[in-house]
Amino acid sequence: MAETLIQIGVIGCADIARKVSRAISLAPNATVCAVASRSADKASTFAAANGLPLTAKVYGSYEALLEDPEVDAVYMPLPTSLHLRWAVLAAQKKKHLLLEKPVALDVGQFDHIVEACESNGVQFMDNTMWVHNPRTSTMAQFFNDPHRFGHLKSVRTCFTFAADANYLKNDIRVKPDLDALGSLGDQGWYCIRAILLAANYELPKTVIASREPVLNKDGVILDCGASLYWEDGKVTTFHCSFLANLTMDITAIGTKGTLHVHDFIIPYQEKEASFYVGTETRFNDLVTGWDLQPSKHTVKTDLPQEALLIQEFARLVGEIKFKNSKPEKKWPIISRKTQLIVDAVKASIQRGFEPVHIQE
Repeated sequence: MAETLIQIGVIGCADIARKVSRAISLAPNATVCAVASRSADKASTFAAANGLPLTAKVYGSYEALLEDPEVDAVYMPLPTSLHLRWAVLAAQKKKHLLLEKPVALDVGQFDHIVEACESNGVQFMDNTMWVHNPRTSTMAQFFNDPHRFGHLKSVRTCFTFAADANYLKNDIRVKPDLDALGSLGDQGWYCIRAILLAANYELPKTVIASREPVLNKDGVILDCGASLYWEDGKVTTFHCSFLANLTMDITAIGTKGTLHVHDFIIPYQEKEASFYVGTETRFNDLVTGWDLQPSKHTVKTDLPQEALLIQEFARLVGEIKFKNSKPEKKWPIISRKTQLIVDAVKASIQRGFEPVHIQE
């Protein structure tokens, strides 16, 4: 019997919705059944331009889509400042929720959103695509191998790109009333998630923002970084920026091994992704080269990572819808830890780069 497709509605026609609509079409267990914008014309244009199914409904308001009983779940790529209102309403309407990152402006808003999802029995997941790439689980296996990697000592990660003048003036990510977290929320979210992956999702105890962040005239972060400290001596750092060349790196160093990856958020190629690992690497006898060098590992996939995210989200929704299962709590837990660190970095900047202690 053919698998029943999970019916997903798209709320908002942001650029990222183009990529996610394609991902939904590629996932074997989901389909776009509706799209909503603040104007029906914009929604119709989006549907036509992105090849949505002819059966997909077009709505001129977000409320109308949420009232549609045929919609199982929604993908919500709205500005972060709108997440609290519309995500909570979606949950109250019993729509499973795939929410764009950053999830919220702060952990207080985050908790309201997740509480609404939990009280209404709907699945929550944020749209951090790279963690669903099979490369990521292979990297996690290396991090958790005491013989190849040992104990984590440090991580350095970054995500930067050089935004053009129009972006820096007009994009929602630089507007205080739309996405007030700026680069920290948009790019830093990914870096922090990479650090948490390497640390097996153990939260740091202390966060200190790097000095001299760059803010625009409205106080939105364009460039920043931070150092994270654990009680056992682990130290990690990240840097995110709208003002530097495109780079998305992870370097994780353990007592026995090291991992490097240079395209962790968006792989160089859609259906394969590589990383480098070395265990007990060392120089040769004359110290003119390396005897043991890092090795390249390539992981292939039939579906791009964003389609794998949709496939997993739809699988969880299907388990709830057809088998009366409970929502998977792993995803909101991981998202909340990411949000806590984002909040701590912002607080450290606001307090003059003082240490901020993380409290769950």
